[in-house]
Amino acid sequence: MSEVTISVRGEHETRLQPERAVAHLTVRAEGPERGAVVERMAALSEPVRDDLAARKTDGTVEEWTSQRVSVWSERPWHPEGRRLAPVHYASVDFTAAFRDFTVLSWWATEVAERDGVQLGWIEWQLTPETRAAVERDTAAQAVHVAVARATAYASALGLGTVSPLQIADVGLLAREESQPMAKGPLMARAAFAAADAGGGAPAVSLQPEDIVVTAAIEARFSAR
Repeated sequence: MSEVTISVRGEHETRLQPERAVAHLTVRAEGPERGAVVERMAALSEPVRDDLAARKTDGTVEEWTSQRVSVWSERPWHPEGRRLAPVHYASVDFTAAFRDFTVLSWWATEVAERDGVQLGWIEWQLTPETRAAVERDTAAQAVHVAVARATAYASALGLGTVSPLQIADVGLLAREESQPMAKGPLMARAAFAAADAGGGAPAVSLQPEDIVVTAAIEARFSAR
């Protein structure tokens, strides 16, 4: 049998327990007078800021941030259709990163009971070092899957030698038909995806969810 070109796809998925959690919360105030609303928001956010600073010092919080204050006004509608007097709002967002999820649970319960404080969502993460290592390993495993598939196809055709011709992210090979084929050992720039805790709208969940890292590649091999 003459040489045959085999095109395959390789995928791999890795699941890990999160190593850190980033809590997102908002301190908010509203009322009929702009100045009073801003002052109330500042008074409500001060103990939150002090608490996070103290936790950063004692090591129970890895890091925290506080965004700029947002102030805006809206004129609500009366059920009869007329506009009412303006209502002023002021808010500030905080994030706090925890390594100890038990500490996070106690803190979240405490902070959510404070006036004007809304706990938004928990973002489960890996450390940058772990994520980089897992992404490399996951990409390599996706390539191994592609090689195994190509080898199985070649064996079914009674062919023995499988050599790589091209490898790329999913969907890129079709756009690279006119480009010269790459030779020799190759490493793909794989497409990665991480499953977050909310999956869309923010939702509070203190149960750690697996971090999912995936890689998918397309490859072409020659078989003889």
